[in-house]
Amino acid sequence: MIAFLNETVLWWHWVILGILLLIAEMSTGTFFMLGLGVAAILVGITDSMFNTSFTVELSIWMILSILAIVAWFKWFREPPLTDSGQSNYRLDTLGIVLEDIQPHSRGKVTFDTPVLGNTSWHATAKVDIDKDTRVKIVQINGQLIEVKPI
Repeated sequence: MIAFLNETVLWWHWVILGILLLIAEMSTGTFFMLGLGVAAILVGITDSMFNTSFTVELSIWMILSILAIVAWFKWFREPPLTDSGQSNYRLDTLGIVLEDIQPHSRGKVTFDTPVLGNTSWHATAKVDIDKDTRVKIVQINGQLIEVKPI
């Protein structure tokens, strides 16, 4: 099988594969197949210059593809803004208690930066927290924010 592929797969097959992967990338918009397509085109160019065997070409394509994927995840992919999918809040967001918070009941907190689009929220805690105490977010469950003193 390898002997058959060595004889039949030419440099322009790799270029066509690369172009097809780039076209597929345009329809998905994920930029994942972009690296695979560019790697295939580079393998085609390498094969046209050095006339390598299919196993060497396949190895070069796999190495370049893995490097492109690693580069994509390390440098080019945008990090997600949130852990919950609700907004771009951060668990280390600080605030000040406006109304005392008793364990497992609601009080009121104003945060330094907006949380889920608002700076003033009703909040709960597992311990007593007095008015004017600095707090930070422990957890957000829907419209309920749990805080703890810092």
